[in-house]
Amino acid sequence: MSEPELTWRPTASLAALRRRAELNARLRAFFHRRGVLEVETPLLSAATVTDPHLASVGVRLELPGGARGLHLQTSPEFHMKRLLAAGSGPIYQLFRAVRDGEAGRRHNPEFTLLEWYRPGFDHHALMDEVDELLADCLGSPPAERVTYADAFGRHVGVDPHRADSDALRHAARAQGIEVAGMATADRDAWLDLLMVSCVEPHLGRSSGADAAAEGAARPTFLYDYPASQAALARVRAGEPPVAERFEVYVEGVELANGFHELRDAVEQRRRFAADLETRRRLGVVRPSIDELLPDEHLLAALEAGLPPCAGVALGVDRLAMLRDRAASIEEVLAFPIERA
Repeated sequence: MSEPELTWRPTASLAALRRRAELNARLRAFFHRRGVLEVETPLLSAATVTDPHLASVGVRLELPGGARGLHLQTSPEFHMKRLLAAGSGPIYQLFRAVRDGEAGRRHNPEFTLLEWYRPGFDHHALMDEVDELLADCLGSPPAERVTYADAFGRHVGVDPHRADSDALRHAARAQGIEVAGMATADRDAWLDLLMVSCVEPHLGRSSGADAAAEGAARPTFLYDYPASQAALARVRAGEPPVAERFEVYVEGVELANGFHELRDAVEQRRRFAADLETRRRLGVVRPSIDELLPDEHLLAALEAGLPPCAGVALGVDRLAMLRDRAASIEEVLAFPIERA
């Protein structure tokens, strides 16, 4: 048989696709009950993410004014914040995002994000709501909450806020982690390596009788990250200062990333510039269309006034995988990239 004759069928079963539709309906009902407005924002935009760990895809369109380079968005965050600054109130959307270089058992370059923003919430209040959503969709028990520092102390034996690169290198070797190729790694790269290798596998795990119960995995919220990993979150002053952000894990799978949102346009511009400098230092490949620049529309919205708020992005494909107990993302997608 030819390749198309072998690969034209969807990888997800029809039963899985029906369950996926039911999950989408459940998510919409969850927000409808809470009075959160569903919105739609562009997939194509002139600006894109500057985060060195994310890669957007560039395209060129022929428009009435001439050819224009645009980017497929890795997240709807920038546009949703513009809506918040315009007075939208609480909003959410199910967004088809695209990220280059992400493919594997839990990744597909094109995927679905559930992203929502809550004016008046901090990251703790938003964790409460994420916990309620997971209970509604997965039947999970109330989550545990662990600070980033406590998790590293428990599973690595170091203080991630104070340990320098040498201490983190020694901790990695003590854990039996291969450190070849890390000679020029900075402190955050060591923290990321230890997080993935030593901390994440233990998060969102149930124990005892609960471990065998259907849908009983207990989520874990990891919060108060090092200030150097603030991304788009506020930094709370103190000793040490911490980024007011969280991630949630279920069965060792990172499911969502949330922030008590930064509202300072000057600080946001500084972080954009720092991201671009990090990209240059690391030799990170830029998007293929035009130069990567800060999103001036977002900065103008912050200057106009973003309300105090918290926001979170949750991977819907991974949520579906957990709900179906699927081993691969292909089991919950009709056509992953290999069959697109």
